[in-house]
Amino acid sequence: MEKSVFERRADFFRALADPVRLKILEFLKEGERCVCEIIPFVGRSQSTVSKNLDVLYRTGVLERREDGRRTFYKIRSQKVLELLSLADSLVLDWLSSYAKTVEYLESRNQNNK
Repeated sequence: MEKSVFERRADFFRALADPVRLKILEFLKEGERCVCEIIPFVGRSQSTVSKNLDVLYRTGVLERREDGRRTFYKIRSQKVLELLSLADSLVLDWLSSYAKTVEYLESRNQNNK
């Protein structure tokens, strides 16, 4: 049975919903990189990095190219980077709102003393 657009969208967001995979995408913002470069940046085992690269590849977020014994990955579409930038903006908005709430509660607490 064919997957619905909602199932495909959920698969895409699940692929992004992991700190290791987000760190990989951050590293790949500058362009194509060899797995041998990605592993030290991520700071995880080769098998962990490979599994996460495969998730991103199977979901269509990354492209893969082999050159002899080396494997290279790059982000398939600039739109992924735009989405991550939008997510960063939303997180900053949320954190700003949270900080304002903390400031308000702290000032109320000081006034009640």
